[in-house]
Amino acid sequence: QVHLVESGGDSVQPGGSLRLTCTASGFNMDTYAIGWFREAPGKEREGVSCITGEEDIIQYADSVKGRFVISRDNAKHTVSLQMNNLKPEDTAVYYCATDEWACVTPTMAPISYAFWGQGTQVTVSS
Repeated sequence: QVHLVESGGDSVQPGGSLRLTCTASGFNMDTYAIGWFREAPGKEREGVSCITGEEDIIQYADSVKGRFVISRDNAKHTVSLQMNNLKPEDTAVYYCATDEWACVTPTMAPISYAFWGQGTQVTVSS
């Protein structure tokens, strides 16, 4: 049974950093893409970043390019999202998701991912 758990969410000031971690269990994540999404109040869920199982494709939303870095450690069954220079508009619930064939098209559509974690809150405020 696929199980994803996000951790690392917190409240930080603008310009601060956070590292989110998605811990996977119940499946062989080596061949699965992992995506990070976020959902702010009143807004649709949007893709933030994704990485394929073989790390041959990595994508970022334009709004986070140069600030966020995604990485995976298959041996530890984790995918991390290092978030630097955080802005108030980064405030949202962040979710990780997985599917075997995701992250291969330019769009990071939530519908491409079958399995989701419960989310972790990130708040950026002074």
